[in-house]
Amino acid sequence: MTDAALTRIAEALERISPPPMVTPDFAAAEAFVWHTGPDRLEPVARVSRVDLSLLVGVNRARDILLENTRHFARGLPANNALLWGARGMGKSSLVKAVHARVRAEGEDLKIVELAREDLPSVGRLLNHLRAAPATRFVLFCDDLSFSHDDQHYKSLKAVLDGGIEGRPDNVILYATSNRRHLMPRDMIENERSTAISPSEAVEEKVSLSDRFGLWLGFHPCSQDEYLSMIDGYCAAHGVTVDPETLRAEAIEWQATRGGRSGRVAWQFFTDLAARHGVRLG
Repeated sequence: MTDAALTRIAEALERISPPPMVTPDFAAAEAFVWHTGPDRLEPVARVSRVDLSLLVGVNRARDILLENTRHFARGLPANNALLWGARGMGKSSLVKAVHARVRAEGEDLKIVELAREDLPSVGRLLNHLRAAPATRFVLFCDDLSFSHDDQHYKSLKAVLDGGIEGRPDNVILYATSNRRHLMPRDMIENERSTAISPSEAVEEKVSLSDRFGLWLGFHPCSQDEYLSMIDGYCAAHGVTVDPETLRAEAIEWQATRGGRSGRVAWQFFTDLAARHGVRLG
């Protein structure tokens, strides 16, 4: 057999069974993204986020999550948190902003983003995080939900319940979802109505959300809150507009979008800043 053929065989075997992941340098960044195939924790040079002070209309959720995160960063007891509710109301923005605020207070807290489709690999990820006991990690899973035939929720229990090893003391889970119970309401009702034992049919999946110690609800914002968000963005970025003109344009913008949210407010402000020649970022 030729050397070229042996090389191809070796490369194929390496693709099938890649070498173990090198221990990551957690001092390299404040944020990481978990990837599989092969497993790796990629440092994030610059986290995309807004300042905590610019998140309007979520004061209660902000205060609770901030205090919980402070406790965790200081080695005190803290709860996993599920941020659920209306789209575009700043759930993921709040997680990233709280992380930044706690770091600004002097705590060495890292954030690791885990995609929902990579949940089956969470055990391997936890082993890497467990191996760095001096560092504390917020494990962040954005837009979490499950369909009727989705088995990924079983992997999530490794984070929430920890199995026989227990969840690492230096890891906490923050997840966002549009659904309070992480599954569609019509699916819950369908399974209850067709199952031989209705209560058991959905109990395992529905009870998953009960395993989060904190439930933080996000609801559609009022017009005043929507306008306050835009005022805050204008002040933060130095965009000066006649108040009546700004109000009229902002209301017209949300009318064309069919609703109000923090995301709609930011999209309007992005357009406004561009028209005034102001660069963002």
